[in-house]
Amino acid sequence: MDQKYHQGGFTLPGEAGYEKLTLELAKKWGADVIRDSDGTKLSDEIVEAGYSIYSTICIIRQHNAFAARHPDSQQQSFLCSDPVVATGDTLTIRPMDGYFDEQFELNDTPDAMKYWQVYDRTANVEVPRGQWTYEGGRVTINGCEPWHEYTVSFLCWRIWEEINMYNHTTNSWTSEHLRQLDPRHPEAWAYLQQWLEDWCVANPATNVVRLTSLFYNFVWIFGDSMRNRSRFVDWASYDFTVSPAALDAFEKAYGYALTAEDFINQGKLQVTHMPPTRAKRDYMAFIQAFVAEKAKALVDIIHRHGKQAYVFYDDSWVGMEPYGKHFSSIGFDGLIKCVFSGYECRLCANVDVPTHELRFHPYLFPTGLGGLPTFSEGGNPSRDALQYWRHVRRALLRQPVDRIGLGGYLSLTLPFPDFHDTIENIAVEFRRIRELHAHGAPLTAPVRVAVMHTWGSLRSWTLSGHFHETYMHNLIHINEALSGLPVEVRYISFEDAENGALDEVDVVINAGRAGDAWSGGEAWKSDKLVAALTKFVHEGGAFIGVGEPSAVEGYHTYFRMANVLGIDKDTGARVCHGKWAFDVAQAPFVLSAGALAKVDHLYLTDGKAAVLHAQDGVPQMTLNRFGAGYGVYMSGFNVNADSTRMLLELLLYVRDVKPEDIYLSSHAQVETAYYPADGVLVVANGAEEAVDCIVHTPEGDKAFHLEAMETKIVK
Repeated sequence: MDQKYHQGGFTLPGEAGYEKLTLELAKKWGADVIRDSDGTKLSDEIVEAGYSIYSTICIIRQHNAFAARHPDSQQQSFLCSDPVVATGDTLTIRPMDGYFDEQFELNDTPDAMKYWQVYDRTANVEVPRGQWTYEGGRVTINGCEPWHEYTVSFLCWRIWEEINMYNHTTNSWTSEHLRQLDPRHPEAWAYLQQWLEDWCVANPATNVVRLTSLFYNFVWIFGDSMRNRSRFVDWASYDFTVSPAALDAFEKAYGYALTAEDFINQGKLQVTHMPPTRAKRDYMAFIQAFVAEKAKALVDIIHRHGKQAYVFYDDSWVGMEPYGKHFSSIGFDGLIKCVFSGYECRLCANVDVPTHELRFHPYLFPTGLGGLPTFSEGGNPSRDALQYWRHVRRALLRQPVDRIGLGGYLSLTLPFPDFHDTIENIAVEFRRIRELHAHGAPLTAPVRVAVMHTWGSLRSWTLSGHFHETYMHNLIHINEALSGLPVEVRYISFEDAENGALDEVDVVINAGRAGDAWSGGEAWKSDKLVAALTKFVHEGGAFIGVGEPSAVEGYHTYFRMANVLGIDKDTGARVCHGKWAFDVAQAPFVLSAGALAKVDHLYLTDGKAAVLHAQDGVPQMTLNRFGAGYGVYMSGFNVNADSTRMLLELLLYVRDVKPEDIYLSSHAQVETAYYPADGVLVVANGAEEAVDCIVHTPEGDKAFHLEAMETKIVK
């Protein structure tokens, strides 16, 4: 094979003390960059070996000495005590009960106390300040209503940076607990800028400063019980950005004050999966502007020292919205995304930066994020790498990135020489695919898909976190399926749909549970939205609803798009109404019943929709001709090879695209991509066993035999 496929576009984690291994694998994997990782250093021998050098910085941690001198510069958060029932007219609550005291410490300074709140949760009213007192870590409430539940919302210091905390508790780290600084504190911000200036001077060999995100970590709240260690986690939450200084600045900028309850939200918190309040939207915009301003100052420092600034889009990323309006103003030279899934590749690949890099899994740690062994006894990192590559490869066939790499402790790979070979083969495949993209884009079907939810383009190719953290949401499975399909995909909000976005798409997908951000909740109370979508379908578009699409109470139907879908859900009001009888029809495309969920109380609205699948007499998938277009309902969507093929064939069907038009394979596990510029077809087997298949092409059917996980690139 051409040697050009064996070199470049690969970032290798180096490790002092393992210079021989580092340089051998740099050659084997074709690395052009060597980086350090958390807990590792690069020796002079590695730095001077002729490779470009990435240096990892988490700008807000590893400053414990400064934090000890300036404890008020540490980051904070609102927490809420667990509800406590009053048995008399007086109640005492310890707010920190149930929280991990190595992560949090009460902030009872005067600036913080003005934001504390006590609530009667049974009556859903705030308890007046004159009715409660605080002393020594306890809140005493007087004048309680017996048998009502009460909570205390309070500010606390976060005294252990969450990623460092995770590594200590999961990977048995024993080093010092790192704290985090808040750049909103003037002395901390001045210190951080000078620290970065000094660091750049002290590290002349560094070519790229790899910022491990920026200032504020995604929210990860630990409990004191191992039975519920992770009390709350939301990858896109802004709760860890809060402080009295931030709240005071917000009031000055927006003209109204926020309270603890704006964040605590009855103890539910403002999770990304629910439609945001006006206060949350405003606060997010406020934080995004602040983060962009401070991040640009850091990037300017790095650039002044002749280095490039890449940002790692994970961990302390909050406020750095890559699809938000401020991101491009920061001036990053590259974005690095750790990936488990195809949709995460697409998220990275579409960001407006010069260089896009994927950090592959498995991470070179003894234990994976799921708690199972990786580079330790019982682990099989080669198998894991191929499983992740299967998802990543299908996305890369549709949209390219510039670089790939690994992170962690390179020495852990020594007992796994087969892993070395696996990564070598993956790197070669990546470079071959990248070259095809460089010559021209792959063939795409004339199908323009819009995924429609509350967040719109701000949450392009994501919901809230990695795939393994959001497995229960239909839409994340749809994102993963779409990531490798030969169709155009964009993300729109309900406001976009009302204001002309439907003119530029052919299919709209709305998937979620009633009231969540993905289904839309009260956005569906807009008659303008319903009319625009109804017109869109009647004139030839397609509306695909999954789960509880367009669901909202208060109208003659529960699904507001029920007339288009031909199906609705009974919430209890129609138990005495007759229901249309039906026969299950043959689907005009491959049907994957395993992708669907079992949803009760669904019924046909007028009997015209074809029922493609039913369970226990209840329709679970329907196809409804509406004017010149289609309404399609699916009770759920669980991604696998068969369901992905079903979604693709469904999209082709509603737009009347033939299999040979897109070089479709006959096997659901076999992905294809045709690159017209080179006249090259890529045929990739996602199965763990050999398969035979036919690829339908404009020149006729072509037969292929592929070994397990094999990729063939043919003229």
